[in-house]
Amino acid sequence: MSINTEKIVSISEANQNFSRIARIAEEAGEVFIFDNNKPKYLLVDLETDAPIEMSDDEKIDFVAARVLREYRRAFEALAK
Repeated sequence: MSINTEKIVSISEANQNFSRIARIAEEAGEVFIFDNNKPKYLLVDLETDAPIEMSDDEKIDFVAARVLREYRRAFEALAK
């Protein structure tokens, strides 16, 4: 397994500063989280080249959840 060292963080760093680790994942697509100097977890940004295969229904659910989250106030106003 070949890992870019700029994408590696310790589990304690990820625990203490998750928002920074999430930004790295957004920029780089993924972050490897190490525990006891071994790769343990992989944080991926699903909006960029996702390594996880999703069915069409799962993709629709993912996009629908994002749209609802982003435009919740508008939908609530329309529901009145």
